[in-house]
Amino acid sequence: MRTEQLEYIAAVTRLGSLRRAAEELRLSQPALSETVRNLERELGVDLLERKRSGATMSAEGRELLPHIINVLDAVDRLRSAAGEQHRISRMVRVGTVNAATVPLLIPAVREFRAGHPVTQVEVVGAQQTDIHRALSEGGFDLGLVNHLDGDDVPADLESTELLRGRPVVCLRPDSPLASRTVLSVTDLLDTPLIAMRSGYVMHRYVHRLLDGRAPSFSYSTDGAEMGKLMVAEGLGVTVLPDFSVVDDPLVRGGALTHRPLTDDSTRVLLMLQRRRADPVPRAVQDLHDVFVARARVLASGN
Repeated sequence: MRTEQLEYIAAVTRLGSLRRAAEELRLSQPALSETVRNLERELGVDLLERKRSGATMSAEGRELLPHIINVLDAVDRLRSAAGEQHRISRMVRVGTVNAATVPLLIPAVREFRAGHPVTQVEVVGAQQTDIHRALSEGGFDLGLVNHLDGDDVPADLESTELLRGRPVVCLRPDSPLASRTVLSVTDLLDTPLIAMRSGYVMHRYVHRLLDGRAPSFSYSTDGAEMGKLMVAEGLGVTVLPDFSVVDDPLVRGGALTHRPLTDDSTRVLLMLQRRRADPVPRAVQDLHDVFVARARVLASGN
């Protein structure tokens, strides 16, 4: 049970409907409804009465409301007593699709920890859809996700573009394809391909790139880091944004290299996202600012 869940129930009661509560909380109605359902399953009680005209508090929910208010009041008193320390020392949870891990994520976390030695940072690898869901429900504070240029972003999330790159083919230096300066779609069809699983932007990109054609053999995996390891072990090639490959330890060690694709102008955007909420805890804002500053350094080439 999370405090956010109780706050959501209190908002539904105060505003009289799930829709109005979702608008005030700046959440999508499905995300708010799913969060409430999780709490209902945990308590074993239907807190909302759902009708075609909308959802309102059930009789059981109204009976429990005083206890919910008491818990929220106690949390407010605790936060007040703890003061600013609560906002500084809390855990910051970051969901990532494992993009730009070495050039951006690790240096940003290292810099943040230097200024916040008592703050825990939890980094969780996940698919983009899972990151969006967790951000909306309060499970993650920040999310690092890829978007193709022109993609819509969820309205309930605040998005900041960090890096802009292009897809490249990641391969071993001893691969016959490494002798070429650029690679074509035909090259991908003739080579075992390590693809991202459905739910990742690069899965959608490769599916569109191949246009229904199938490679000679393919694997699927979760995240860029596993994909690069599989390439380094000689299982095939993979397609990733260049910011997930450049300066990687496997590249520096000579186990990997990368090549651009012929006549491809696609741009992949690395986005930093968080739920539209006020106030933002200081630790979350500070880590957000570190990510932005570090990305500017990378983009400038310094």
